[in-house]
Amino acid sequence: MSKESFKNFVSQNPSLATYVENDTMTWQKFYELYDMYGESDEIWQKYLKPSPKITTFLDKVDPDNLKQHLDTAKKALDIFSELATKTTDNINNNVKPNIERPLSKFFGD
Repeated sequence: MSKESFKNFVSQNPSLATYVENDTMTWQKFYELYDMYGESDEIWQKYLKPSPKITTFLDKVDPDNLKQHLDTAKKALDIFSELATKTTDNINNNVKPNIERPLSKFFGD
């Protein structure tokens, strides 16, 4: 097995780099395994992780549950928008709360 074919094998299987980064394996050990067993041996199954696919993620999504969460988020945004608009209107119109209390009366005395 040549170094070029090993480099090609590594470029096709980038999950090998995580083992080297975590100090679990070295490139030298991977090359020795590659040289002894080749690239189609069962030894690689524990090192080669299948790449996550978007379809497996989407299979787990419940559309009804997602719609319910989106509706809840929309309601929260609508409430926030309404409060922000009222506050802005009050500031722009200089609306002050109408509280008529004598200065000598505190906390509902």
